[in-house]
Amino acid sequence: MNLLDDLSRRMHGAVTSFKAELAGLRTGRASAALLEPVVVNVYGSAMPINQVASISVPEPRLIVVQVWDRSNIQAVEKAIRESSLGLNPVVEGATFRVPIPELNAERRQELVKIAHKYAESARVAARHVRRDGMDALKKAEKDGMAEDEVRRTTDKIQKLTDDTIHEIDAVLAAKEAEIKQV
Repeated sequence: MNLLDDLSRRMHGAVTSFKAELAGLRTGRASAALLEPVVVNVYGSAMPINQVASISVPEPRLIVVQVWDRSNIQAVEKAIRESSLGLNPVVEGATFRVPIPELNAERRQELVKIAHKYAESARVAARHVRRDGMDALKKAEKDGMAEDEVRRTTDKIQKLTDDTIHEIDAVLAAKEAEIKQV
């Protein structure tokens, strides 16, 4: 059962990661999570934006980014502009005002495509976990595990994978509806 617990934990991790990626997709409302995928090149390395600036949401359609080190202002601005989020920050000293524009139909379609891409990555991750589990099971079978136990565990691993993929699909459907509804 230790194998199943490990596989379950890893598949849950794939779903959690997928949900975090979706939180970064803009749906027309401002959210600090929107800028989480933005990576800034500062101090000779790539860092998440939340490690070089504070992010707040004072209004429903505005994100404010306060850069801590003034020497990073241009790098932060460049990272926000070049992200796939389609945002255009306005620089005011060490502060950026990032207005969130209304979504047009074309941008909504683009966001749905991105969400589908994230979902497919999560499904692939779940399948990789299943493959790792099957490999471990084959090894256990060679080491003397009973054939019936191998078959039962194989079925459990497949059910776990199917449930995980159904959960990913349900989260995707909810996000898709949110994008189209706003």
